[in-house]
Amino acid sequence: MFVRKRRKPVSEINVVPYIDVMLVLLVIFMATATAVTQGVTVDLPKADAKTIETDEDEMLIVSINAAGQYFLNIGDNPDDELTAGDVASLVQAKLVQTPTIPVVVNGDGKVSYEKVVELMVLLQNAGAPSVGLMTDPNKA
Repeated sequence: MFVRKRRKPVSEINVVPYIDVMLVLLVIFMATATAVTQGVTVDLPKADAKTIETDEDEMLIVSINAAGQYFLNIGDNPDDELTAGDVASLVQAKLVQTPTIPVVVNGDGKVSYEKVVELMVLLQNAGAPSVGLMTDPNKA
């Protein structure tokens, strides 16, 4: 007669709670990562900046004067003041036609930093992949 040995029950670790915790942490990291990485991509000039060589014949220059008024170098009257919505729609339309056109901000030296950043965010939201800042090479 065969005597059958009783097997001891195998101890198993229940991993379901660990998977739940991991998924909760993943959701938390995904939600906070978007809040942490907000910002404006800017091509800042170096101290001894040189003229940027570009293959494009034209640039999209958005100017802001000391009073915070916007101007754009395209259109029928480049000297006419534009609203923020007009700048966004014109820049977006131009970027649809010519997606590789460089977008540059020409800011007055007396305009507040906040206004320049608001303009740069406006341009980025209009579809500009990067925004450059114009400088005057004749001023030291």
